[in-house]
Amino acid sequence: MELKHYWIIIKRRLLLIVLMIIASCLAIGMYSYYYITPQYAASAKLIVNQYKDSSSLLPSIDVGSINSTIGLIKTYKEIIRTPRIMKKVAEDYPELKMSYGELISKVSVSSVNETQVMSVSVRDDSYEKAAKAANAVAVVFQKMVPTLMKVDNVSILNFADPQESHGPVAPNPKLNIAVAFMLALMLGIGVAFLLDYLDDTIKTEEDIHALLGVPVLTSIPRFKERDAIDNGNNQSPLRNKAGRENHVSVDA
Repeated sequence: MELKHYWIIIKRRLLLIVLMIIASCLAIGMYSYYYITPQYAASAKLIVNQYKDSSSLLPSIDVGSINSTIGLIKTYKEIIRTPRIMKKVAEDYPELKMSYGELISKVSVSSVNETQVMSVSVRDDSYEKAAKAANAVAVVFQKMVPTLMKVDNVSILNFADPQESHGPVAPNPKLNIAVAFMLALMLGIGVAFLLDYLDDTIKTEEDIHALLGVPVLTSIPRFKERDAIDNGNNQSPLRNKAGRENHVSVDA
């Protein structure tokens, strides 16, 4: 089919497509603004060195040791989210009112641009709670590293401030509405083509030519009485002819 024919199909179902887009955007917008609980994120940062003692650290700063430490961070990222660490956090900080399973689901650990800095992030429905949980995880992990790894090489670079004011990181209503718009548009166009494919009725001269393979010689337009009213004259020209009013039927 030609592009013009595609446009004709879309134009026939344009109202359906628009209604689907409006309904989808309204539904997603209302759900994002009024029904999803906002989520806040807070982060505490740790720095990983070869040795925690500065006098022992200076001779060991070289490219090899830094690369070795960056590789060690990958191990630390896995250790932090284990039940052993999270159970200790839940035990030492009961004021968080979180089980170790909840902590595991809310905590994420990342390295900052392949450096020796690790970021411990927590998501919660309150920034204050998220900050306190991130700080608790950082402190507990720092204390347990010497026991687990036999080396004291983790320091806390900075804590999250529970008193700071931050906006939610999720949901993002504008992004959700934009995604809903694109999906509804594609779905609406797909439905339009599906309905056109299932519709086998003849509507235009092009349909006749495509079905029978012969040109259309003539067509009979549908005539309405109001089409015959000229310049405010309420009498149809057909009715002004004597003897024909009772024998002519006019489509009103």
